[in-house]
Amino acid sequence: MILYSATQPGLTALFGVLDALSPVSTHVSALVGIIGGIALGVLVIWLLVVLICKLKANVPSDGTPEFAPRLNPEQIRTELQRDHTATFDSDALLCSICEKLDFYKIFLDGIPETEEIPLDSLPSILKKSYQCNFCRLISFHVRRTWMLDKFPDFDLSGIQCRLFSMPCGCLRGPFYPPPKFRCFRLHVNMEGLPDFWAKYPTSRATAGSLSIYLMQEDAFKFGRPTDLHCRRMKNTVDIDLVKKWIKLCQDNHGDECHDVWRMGEGEDKILPEYVRLVDVVSMALVPAPSGCRYVALSYVWGAVSTEYRTTTDNITERSTPGGLNMTTFPETITDSILFTRQLGLRYLWIDALCIIQNCLQDKIAQIQSMDLVYGHSYLTIMAAGGASARDPLPGCRPRTRTLKQHIEVVQGLHLCVGPPRLQEALALSVWNTRCWTYQESALSRRRLYFTEQQVYFECRGDIFCEDIVAESKGHRLSNNFLRNSRGEYFPQVNPFGSYMWAVKECTRRNLTVESDVVDALTGVINALAIGFRLGDPARVFHCGMILTDLHCALLWQHDPHTPRTRRSLPDGVSLPLPSWAWAAWRGAVDYTSEHRYMGLVNGSGEPSVVETLVDSWYIVDHVGATVQLDVRRVSRIVSNPMTEEEKSAYSPPSGILDPMELILDVHRPLAPGTLIFRTTSSHFNIAIRRNEENGESSACLHHGLFDILSTSSPPIWVGTAVLPLDPTPPSSLEFIVLSRTSMSRVYDEQSLARYQECVFHAMAISQHEGLMQRVGLGIIHEVSWNASRPKPKVVFLR
Repeated sequence: MILYSATQPGLTALFGVLDALSPVSTHVSALVGIIGGIALGVLVIWLLVVLICKLKANVPSDGTPEFAPRLNPEQIRTELQRDHTATFDSDALLCSICEKLDFYKIFLDGIPETEEIPLDSLPSILKKSYQCNFCRLISFHVRRTWMLDKFPDFDLSGIQCRLFSMPCGCLRGPFYPPPKFRCFRLHVNMEGLPDFWAKYPTSRATAGSLSIYLMQEDAFKFGRPTDLHCRRMKNTVDIDLVKKWIKLCQDNHGDECHDVWRMGEGEDKILPEYVRLVDVVSMALVPAPSGCRYVALSYVWGAVSTEYRTTTDNITERSTPGGLNMTTFPETITDSILFTRQLGLRYLWIDALCIIQNCLQDKIAQIQSMDLVYGHSYLTIMAAGGASARDPLPGCRPRTRTLKQHIEVVQGLHLCVGPPRLQEALALSVWNTRCWTYQESALSRRRLYFTEQQVYFECRGDIFCEDIVAESKGHRLSNNFLRNSRGEYFPQVNPFGSYMWAVKECTRRNLTVESDVVDALTGVINALAIGFRLGDPARVFHCGMILTDLHCALLWQHDPHTPRTRRSLPDGVSLPLPSWAWAAWRGAVDYTSEHRYMGLVNGSGEPSVVETLVDSWYIVDHVGATVQLDVRRVSRIVSNPMTEEEKSAYSPPSGILDPMELILDVHRPLAPGTLIFRTTSSHFNIAIRRNEENGESSACLHHGLFDILSTSSPPIWVGTAVLPLDPTPPSSLEFIVLSRTSMSRVYDEQSLARYQECVFHAMAISQHEGLMQRVGLGIIHEVSWNASRPKPKVVFLR
């Protein structure tokens, strides 16, 4: 309309001339007006089309076409120079070091770590943050994550910052884009961090290097799609983005994410009829409808009033429409209900509402079904942003979170320091310290983590988050850096590896009621038994120990910083758990390789067993009956022809036990959990190793390395053990053989021949009235064991 009005005087003059020249001017004027109007309309439409195309080219959306236009490098540099001139006042804020850097070239071609660029000392960068945009990005990260406001006395003088780049990956397969168009992120390495951590141990979890990202609106300047660039976060979570994540998982991953444990049975699952769900539409507790899609919630209860929980007094009321009153619920629960509605789903599982909290029978039944509840959930909300149920889900509603994204313009480029990656964010959360939340995460096929920093989505095939553009239809060979920081690695490829990881993760976490430790792993135990087809979980596991791999399961070690203290018992229970089970003891437990015997801080992976040396295992079950266990055997592969060492190898006792051998005292029945097996035993002297291999001062450690010595004169160092330091063990201990392994540098190699697989896993034990208890573990050279004249023995281990 404005353009049309501007042409009115010209048209009026034209009409006047036509009136003077023709008697039919009225018709001509009408015709010219129509033609002029049409031309003007075409012009306006053409201008709009050009404008839309220009906007699309300059601000790419998440749905970037398969091949983004690539600009000539000289054109790009000219464009950047124009941006620099337009934003001169703010972009001029660079220090003398940063202004020498060509950030365009760095983001285009990258800088390998071997050619990293020195920046400055960290204290100097912090001082320059008020005059340099790039130093301000680094300063923002350090002040926020290192919590310098709480620890102003930190000595940062020894930390030097160096810059290099890291590839972000490619979502579109290995052949696109060419290397020079790959996406890079800047990495600021903090040289001197190990010394800083040693000086301030509490900083290890928060003080680290940082990454700086290019914003998606600048991706076109490099001829790239917006893939794996940083995007601007909103005050609240974009529910459509979350729905897109879920759909990408469904479309791309198939059975891999349909169900972790029951592959190939379809998307919809059936829960037992005794499992209740919250109907977020009718606001009532209902029996789980067959095959329904539902959301599960994982959160920290904390010290919150118990009034909102379901009990025998209010279960009837809550089972009627409108019976759930949201005004009485803490914010984590109300936000979960609101978010489930926003997703367009109807059902939600929350333990405090769906389990009758004062009914022991109901609690036992529900705890035994945790593998089903979390394993079948369509999505699990992880409330990892709060310390109790009273905290909101950050970003679910306005004003429930503070954005942690900081953007600066540097040489015409928008650069961002954003929230941490998923693994780092979880390490800072209270949620990640609670034992019950471990299995809730491990068992879930799709996890949506609400953290203080942002929302992350994780499934078995991918990771998404709010601040990085990573949504793609997926390519079989695609990769992206987000997948390097997973929140959960369960299950693994074999049953013992999965079990070992679960035990290590669970025991390092906290429990309000410490006797709940086995219950808190019940869901994982059930899932392992079903997923790996091990059999009935009640027969496959005892006191948290996996019996099918008992020869490996017995090789757990206390965390050396944890005192050897018995775990407290549940109310009304007087019989302690057996000493051979990790669940009997407080604190973290490790399953590590035999390198632990070279130094307490050494050892990763899992213990190695190359030959099982116990033929038959038995256990006293919960009703007092002695049953034989089905333990997997491992046979040693010998040479052909056999070596001299193999010809003179240790020969373990074999065969099943006679029924009379299974009885210790006819007048004293064996307690449930007593492990019975036949092996050989022998006594050795021990001496604490007082050198750097114990890793730290004895004040920090509750377990230490001990030399195992022969009883001959002079004594020979025949092996190494890890034993408790308090109380001090006796100078001589009895050991029993469990299995064969391979390890060197843990015995006197000058006195004892070193050959393949020449050492045994041996358990140090104490004995009282025929019953034995675990004291510690060690490894002993085979020749020394044979020379000690070991005696066959039926072991009653309790």
